[in-house]
Amino acid sequence: MKRERPMRTWIFPADPQPFLLGQELAGIFAIESASNSMRGVIRFRGRLLMEPDRAMSLLTERLWPYGYVPMIRDPHEIALVRMNTPVAEASGWRGWPLNLALFLATVLTTLFVGALMEGGNPLGDPLALLVGVPFSGSLLLILGLHELGHYLTARAYGVQVSLPYFIPMPLPPMGTMGAIIRMQSPIPNRKVLFDIGIAGPLAGLIAAIPVLVIGLMYSPVTALKGEVWQEGNSLAYLGLKWLLKGPIPPGYDVSLHPMALAGWLGLFVTALNLMPLSQLDGGHIAYASLGPRFRLVVWFFIGIMVALFAYSHWEGWLLWIGVSIALGLRHPPPLDNLTPLDGGRRALAMVALIIFVALLTPLPFAVYAY
Repeated sequence: MKRERPMRTWIFPADPQPFLLGQELAGIFAIESASNSMRGVIRFRGRLLMEPDRAMSLLTERLWPYGYVPMIRDPHEIALVRMNTPVAEASGWRGWPLNLALFLATVLTTLFVGALMEGGNPLGDPLALLVGVPFSGSLLLILGLHELGHYLTARAYGVQVSLPYFIPMPLPPMGTMGAIIRMQSPIPNRKVLFDIGIAGPLAGLIAAIPVLVIGLMYSPVTALKGEVWQEGNSLAYLGLKWLLKGPIPPGYDVSLHPMALAGWLGLFVTALNLMPLSQLDGGHIAYASLGPRFRLVVWFFIGIMVALFAYSHWEGWLLWIGVSIALGLRHPPPLDNLTPLDGGRRALAMVALIIFVALLTPLPFAVYAY
């Protein structure tokens, strides 16, 4: 019978905490050595005795009273990380006045931009803001459902997240820079990372597609004259226009109703979020699906953006290339980085890729002279 090697330790002996935590690994991880860092991370080397997802479940329950969470990135190492935020303080409703203030400011800026695009003058006549209601309400519904998808999914898994932070910006074409939520506790595993990442785009599309369809029904096909601002065409947008308006002759295009513009922006924002870059939703999906190979996907997509810029000459692609490099090629791993996705989630990842290709707009905005 093979004997377990005794535990070797380089931990300062006056600190009893690592020894107590090591005892909680009994039956889950065979310890060979341990080390304690100055950052509050305790690492145990040895051998995992069960499947990573089962080990994570047991260790999380055992270590929670000590204020530590386990991290498994290698079957021969477990790291115990001290939680900085007490559970009682990690409520998503903490600091809600700021979330509310930003949301109300975003309502105002989207009303302002919507009124401007309809020919109103909100600066001279505040009541002209009412003209922006169809655009503002439609756009905030799409963005709100997107963030709500992330929020509810995270809370369903016990991941602590903030309420959405909407970002007001009183400039066309959106009147906002969207919204974000902040993760306040670690992601347990790739499955949870995948589900949180994909929930937002799917929830947003549930609103964006009907809003766009209704808006297109109220959008006439008109002749293009003078200098005209035109939205770009994705495969999905072209398909919806053809279904609702039929073939559009050269020199004509759809004059977008405010709801249609909000729906188009919803598809555009969803496509941007599905890009496989670092902290974007597409980055979460790609990392959950591929693990460390995620880095190759980022390089490949940067090459695609270079090709899109060469084709369309839209300066926005240069901005996104810079953002990609600034964000880096890494993605923060979940606590359990070993357990792969199941077949259903891998199939859903392919659906997300198809949606991304269908929504990608090579030239999002352009001004043409007729």
